[in-house]
Formats: sequence, structure tokens, C-alpha cells
Amino acid sequence: MRLLAELRESTEIWRSLNQRASSLSELIDLALDEDNFSLQDSFLDEFTTLESELSQLEFQLAFSGPYDNRTAILTIHAGAGGTESQDWAQMLLRMYLRWAERKGHKTQILDASPGEEAGIKSATVELEGRWAYGYLKSERGVHRLVRLSPFDAAHARHTSFALVEVLPEAEQDIDVIINPDDIRIDVFSAGGHGGQSVQRNSTAVRIIHLPTGILATCQNERSQLQNREIAMKVLRARLMELEMKRRSEEQAKLKGEHLSAEWGNQIRSYVMHPYKLVKDHRTGYETSDPNAVLDGELDRLQEAYFLSRVGKA
Repeated sequence: MRLLAELRESTEIWRSLNQRASSLSELIDLALDEDNFSLQDSFLDEFTTLESELSQLEFQLAFSGPYDNRTAILTIHAGAGGTESQDWAQMLLRMYLRWAERKGHKTQILDASPGEEAGIKSATVELEGRWAYGYLKSERGVHRLVRLSPFDAAHARHTSFALVEVLPEAEQDIDVIINPDDIRIDVFSAGGHGGQSVQRNSTAVRIIHLPTGILATCQNERSQLQNREIAMKVLRARLMELEMKRRSEEQAKLKGEHLSAEWGNQIRSYVMHPYKLVKDHRTGYETSDPNAVLDGELDRLQEAYFLSRVGKA
């Protein structure tokens, strides 16, 4: 039913655009027949609006993957470097939350592991909205930050790394079937920075898929049942991603392609010092406003990525 509603919405958008273009064409023809140029500016404004909307719709045609219109599950892992990388991971988390806010997407932090002094060691967030996975799959890979460290008394320049993983949400009982005998569920006390809010009951849940060793945890909810449901959602998505990778590897072997590990692929650099620059190494796209990018303005970077993928498998 959800897919049917989305297809109906897409059809209505295209039909509306076609009707507006036809009406505009008829009005222009009528004005030309009567030598009436008083509405020329209005016609130009409407034409510009239609052109912009058509460009956006054509861009969305790039989302042809079977999972592109699904909810995305995004995980950020701090790289080596202790507090520096953990703070960078938290900056990336804020960036994606702000991006989702701009898009009107719903977000929910499913799991987060705080750093010792600042930032996060890792975090998993669910982003629900139109083409969420389609957009965010462009963010997979290693993100590099160069800046003057706020944690260094000498204010020396530091380079930090964080890994971003993005999965499409698996639809329950459709894409992935999990045998209860294949999982082990552990419960433990939720961790935190301390204080009265720390839970003493064992509500946190860790689920291990024994055949693959894939791990999913959740400790954000107060109920063990809620944490278990969320951890199962993450596990299901990771198992589906594993199956997608297996199929991709089989296809790559047939094509003779070489697949490199994602962790070794530095996709983007964010330089705050000695100059300001964000550069996507896959497309060559650059912008001199890293503050805007870190505030969630990712559209141009993502568009450049998808345009660079046109005609590629």
C-alpha cells in the first residue's frame, strides 16, 4: 500500500507539471496572437519555476535502485585518533540530522556510544523520508577532517577520520528471514557518562547473528523489549546489506571488476585550516564553505555524485 501511494503521488506530480506547462504554452500563444506583452514577466517566472521543478524530477530518476525509496539506517564510526575522531564523528552525526531536518525527514537515534571525553565512538540513526536511502548512499565511505584542534593546548593542526555506513531498512519478513536458532541475545546495563540518569536494570540488548558474526546493539530505550525490536531492525538491515554485497561481488566477477574495501576509500575531505574547503574525491566537486556543509547543506555534493554515476552500473 505504501508503494502504491508513492507511485500515485509521483504520477500526480508529473501530470500536474504537464498540465501547468500546457496551460503556460497556451497562454503564451494567446498573448502573441493579441500582441499583448503585459504578462511577459509572469510567464518568465512560471517558466523558470517549471524548469526548476522538472530538473528536480529528472534528478530523482537517478534513484532507480530497488531500495532507493526506503528508510535509511546510517551508522558513523570514529576512526583512530581518540577524542579528535570521536568529536568529528559527532560533527558528522549533527550534519546528517540537520540535512534530514532540511529535507523534512523523520530521524531517530537508534544507538549511540559516547566518547570518553567528548563526541561519540559510534552512532546509528534511522532517517525516514522520500528517497532517504537513495540520497544517503552517496555518503558511504571515509570522511576526513583537517582543523586546528580544540583539544590541543598548542592548537596544532590535526587530521581526523570517521567511517559512514548506510543501509536500506529491510522490510520485515520479506527481504530477510532470521532463524531464531541463528541468533544469540545478550542483555546488559545501559552505559553513559554517569549520574542519576544511568539505568541500573539490564535493558540494553546485544544480538549476535551466529552464522555471520554480525552484531547489533541498542541501549537508548528504557524498555528491554523496545531495545530488542530496534536491534533486530538493525540486524535485519545489515543482513540484507550482506546479501546485496554478495550479489554485487558475483556481478563484479562476471565483469572482471575489482572491489576494494570501503574503509580504504576516502570519499571526502573537510578542511578548516589553513584554508576552507570541502572536496569530494570521487567527483572533484569543491566548495569553499565547509560550515554550510557541516550544517547539512549536502545537496550540491550529492547531485555531483549522482551525475557522475550516470551510465555506470
